[in-house]
Amino acid sequence: MEAWLQYFAEKDYTPAFIFDIDKLLQRTKTIKKILTAQGTQNCSLCYAMKANPFLIAPFEEAVDQFEVCSPGELSICMAQKVDGRKIVFSGVNKGKAEVMAALDYGVGTFTVESERQLALLRQCAEEKGRTIPVLLRVTSGNQFGMDWDVVRRAILHRDEMPELSIRGIQYYSGTQKKQDKILGETETLCGYVRQLREAGYKMDVLEYGPGFGVDYFGAGEEEDLEALLKGVSDALDQFPEDVRLVLEAGRFLVAECGWYLTKAVDRKKNDGQNYCLVDGGIHHVNYYGQVMGARKPPVSHLREQGGSFLEVRPGAGAEKWNLCGSLCTVADVLARNLEIAEPEVGDCFLFRKIGAYSVTEGIYLFLSRDLPKVFFLQGGKLSLVRDSHGTWEWNCGDRAELEG
Repeated sequence: MEAWLQYFAEKDYTPAFIFDIDKLLQRTKTIKKILTAQGTQNCSLCYAMKANPFLIAPFEEAVDQFEVCSPGELSICMAQKVDGRKIVFSGVNKGKAEVMAALDYGVGTFTVESERQLALLRQCAEEKGRTIPVLLRVTSGNQFGMDWDVVRRAILHRDEMPELSIRGIQYYSGTQKKQDKILGETETLCGYVRQLREAGYKMDVLEYGPGFGVDYFGAGEEEDLEALLKGVSDALDQFPEDVRLVLEAGRFLVAECGWYLTKAVDRKKNDGQNYCLVDGGIHHVNYYGQVMGARKPPVSHLREQGGSFLEVRPGAGAEKWNLCGSLCTVADVLARNLEIAEPEVGDCFLFRKIGAYSVTEGIYLFLSRDLPKVFFLQGGKLSLVRDSHGTWEWNCGDRAELEG
């Protein structure tokens, strides 16, 4: 097992997230190297920070841009002193106050999700006396972006909007996509580029989120990054060399680089079913495609022995256990019918591939339980990035003020 686990064997620090910064940076470096080796020209990498905002600071030198989708995410970037020129400010709900704050901070690019946002950005640019670089988002058939005809019309009438510098377009249709889906999307985007060139507009930037898949529930085989990236590299090479391609990724970059550790606090048998209760739950663990423990997550059963954790392997005749969390709802099931050795109170369960989304996507305020600790692992050493936090005050009104 990982050497750093000894730290947790000696201390009562669960539940906790652990993010491996060395692994994160090496993975990103490898992805860039493979894309370059496969001939993908003029390509940069944009991290969609909604996947895990804690990784902004260690990621700043590893990626070219950060996608920000809310005022809160912009505030995180400000607090971490991220270079504003590296920020792409996206999101369907942009208000004047946050646009002006982003301009004051020096945000480099804004996306446009609607004709109303187009008008808002023009107004803000005029008031600031500056030109705003923008990308127009093309819809993939949902609430995001605008129809291609609307985008095309705006670009062809760009001379009527001197407050904006229309750099190109943005396109993202979802996550966990297969290669054929990505190939179809890039063919469509190539068609858009050709249409605009024929109309006299040479696009500078195309920001594309391919939505690479992450195999959360595979048999544990190593991911073949080179094979996975070859298809998208071939597809991206269809674009003109003078178009700068910005690959937007979140889950794909960080999912493999995180763990979640939770401790067994009780065990029982009800109606012939074995239950192991842990101090975490579904408010912390949220794998893409897993519903109420319907799929087996990548998890190891650990037991403290001599000041260290050892993995406990199920022997012959091992029973199946339901791993459940601390929330007062029958939905709080992390894994059903998990074949493990008989658990003891104090044992721990280590969930893998949890670097993306879980740290913020869970229902954290439900039942007013504490937020888990967050650690970075770098150079073999652990550092506490966020301590556990109570949440009950956020769910409690101020009665005295109301009565007053």
